[in-house]
Amino acid sequence: MGAVKRLLLGRPLASEEAHHQLLPKILALPVFASDALSSVAYATEEIMLVLLLAGTAMDPGKNLGKSMGIAVAVGILMAIVVISYRQTVRAYPNGGGAYIVTHENLGELPGLVAAAALLTDYILTVAVSIAAGAFAVTSLLSHVHISRVVLSLVFIALIAIANLRGTKESGALFAVPTYAFVLSILVMLAIGVSRCAFATCPQAHALEHVTPKQLQTLSLFLILRAFASGSTALTGVEAIANGVPAFRGRRPSDQAHNAATTLGFLGVIAVTMFIGITYLANATHARPSDTKSIVAQVADATFHGGFGFAFVQIATALVLVLAANTAYQDFPRLSSILAKDRFMPRQFINRGDRLVFSNGIFVLTAIATVLILIYDANVTKLIQLYVLGVFTSFTLSQTGMVRRWRRLKPPGYRRNAILNGVGAVATFIVLIVVAVTKFTHGAYIVIIAVPLIVLLFKSINRHYVSVAAQLRLPEGRPRQLRGTRALVLVKDVDEATMRALGYARSLRPLDVRAIHVGSGEEARLVTAAWEERRLVTPLEIIPGNDRDLIDPIRTYIRGMNVAEDEVITVVMPEVYETKGRREFVRRRRALLLKAGLLFERRVVVTDVPVLAEENNVTSSRPVVPTRTIAIVLVSAVHNATLRALAQPNRAARRHVQRRPRRDDARRQRVGDRRRRRPARGRRLSLPRSDAAARQVRAPGPRVDARLGRVGHRSRIRRPPLVAPVPPQPDGARYQVRTHLRARHRRDERPLPPGLAGFADLQAASAAVVLPPCTSSSVDAAASAAS
Repeated sequence: MGAVKRLLLGRPLASEEAHHQLLPKILALPVFASDALSSVAYATEEIMLVLLLAGTAMDPGKNLGKSMGIAVAVGILMAIVVISYRQTVRAYPNGGGAYIVTHENLGELPGLVAAAALLTDYILTVAVSIAAGAFAVTSLLSHVHISRVVLSLVFIALIAIANLRGTKESGALFAVPTYAFVLSILVMLAIGVSRCAFATCPQAHALEHVTPKQLQTLSLFLILRAFASGSTALTGVEAIANGVPAFRGRRPSDQAHNAATTLGFLGVIAVTMFIGITYLANATHARPSDTKSIVAQVADATFHGGFGFAFVQIATALVLVLAANTAYQDFPRLSSILAKDRFMPRQFINRGDRLVFSNGIFVLTAIATVLILIYDANVTKLIQLYVLGVFTSFTLSQTGMVRRWRRLKPPGYRRNAILNGVGAVATFIVLIVVAVTKFTHGAYIVIIAVPLIVLLFKSINRHYVSVAAQLRLPEGRPRQLRGTRALVLVKDVDEATMRALGYARSLRPLDVRAIHVGSGEEARLVTAAWEERRLVTPLEIIPGNDRDLIDPIRTYIRGMNVAEDEVITVVMPEVYETKGRREFVRRRRALLLKAGLLFERRVVVTDVPVLAEENNVTSSRPVVPTRTIAIVLVSAVHNATLRALAQPNRAARRHVQRRPRRDDARRQRVGDRRRRRPARGRRLSLPRSDAAARQVRAPGPRVDARLGRVGHRSRIRRPPLVAPVPPQPDGARYQVRTHLRARHRRDERPLPPGLAGFADLQAASAAVVLPPCTSSSVDAAASAAS
């Protein structure tokens, strides 16, 4: 599995390599503008599909000529939006998406509405672009029966894998098709317009034209509906404003300048292509068809088939499919921003091996796949859900910018406010038109979904606020631990059990117990092997079977007489056959047992893993480690973290009392005061890791709380308060594993005299304590340990 992952995604990247993933303008344009550029491939067709309803039985395409005026209006609107967003990019050099701008200037609720609208738009962008790309392929191969749904699902999988490989690699991969599409369309426009100007315009032909089921009269409402459909050409314009941090530049201002320049190029190219395609579609008398798109008909007429037609269709199909990359760039990025603000699960903050937000990519892929299956990859059906979210975010973002200019009043703020104000008014008018004209055709789904998504955001935020409040309650802070009671789970008397028993003794617990769940011959054999070694720790037999371990062990733990200032450490010896993920399936009962004990109060679960080749020779006595290194993973300073620190801190103390001299009264008094002074913990260092803790080849600074030796003169202090460390949960298992292996190599030392037979004592054992956060119980949350 690991080899396949490396083959598809490449080697893991270190966090220090993040700046190498920044994009120059020539790569940023295809990455962030592929959606806006590809929208011109189907925007003209959507205008004509609406105007086709106003035809007559004798001449269905009677009013298709009105599409040129509508296209000009859409082009003017696009220019206004581009100019407005250039203002936004310059004002927010660290990334000025609609959510950030609206949340900062208009408040939390409008910001969440903008975020919900954007997330909905990104999901629909993937579905519409992939479906349009599949339609372009079937238009090229109209004589071959190809399922659009299957082809769309294949395209989604390929785009997801490309984005999981990293931003820069996906940009380089998508640059050639995007520029090929732009070049092919511009060449087609140049040839077609020149032939219409100096010769006879070529005529388009389609195998089967779309015939409307019910004709209507040409009215203002129908024209506004056509304008709303053509406004799909504006989708993706906001993507550059969301992705300013991904641009190359020494300073944020340089990144903003590059982003604004790229946005200007995007506006010029997109408007030129959209108006040009609409002009040629009218000049060549192209009509909407179920088998051949408008762009395909225009290209076929311009190039008379042949290589030019095939090149345009292949480039169009590729760019329509790759247009989904814009959503794959911005959906995970916006999800991570919402997660940082506690409006989405914090798992969306995690970066994968290739420094991308992998969880956001997986979620976007899953939802887009469901939409493709539900709507049968039909562009016309999916387009009805489109645009509404785009213009909602446009309107809120530009309104927020007007509020910002009026609030800060920088030089030239009046001119900037007028520009953004014109953009806000224009996009709001289009929003109303889209909502009214497309409400019954599917826009009502988005109108209902956005408030539901906002309610989901609010509920997630309430959950995180509640958990944070519980974790910081004064009464929830851990008491001074009196000690721990170790409970060793015995399945067989083997090397793993001896190491687990030795680890339990190294904790210097109040008492050590060993239990075996079983009955009959199995229990008798385990008892005989235990007595044969004459172990000091008694073995208790609990009736039961190995198929149901949770209930007997949980009942036994609840029956133990444990004080409030004590904890129970459950030590589980496990023998692993391999180091792969198959162990999760093979040892599923052990995983269920750990999960069942996770929410038990004052219970710490510690795993002692042993590989199968190390379990062949069984020691006759418990193998006590020479040293135990506790690594506490800290994401924030709260009660759960303090409780996780209390257990290893208590285990590491050395109660060494100094005997005062009888003839020195002063020393006697000092010694008495020292003995009476309550032990309040230990000063622990907390190094901060700037790395994302995912690299194995070149690990960054260690994230640990290292317990050093304590002499008889050492003062015992309370752990100092430190600033909360930003969570770095992504791939943490790789860095922790690498760190422990390095410690294992460094801690090898000669054996003490008389212990030459115990080779396992050379290895220092290590425990990783995880302070989780759960809403059900602070005590339960703090009891989890690894």
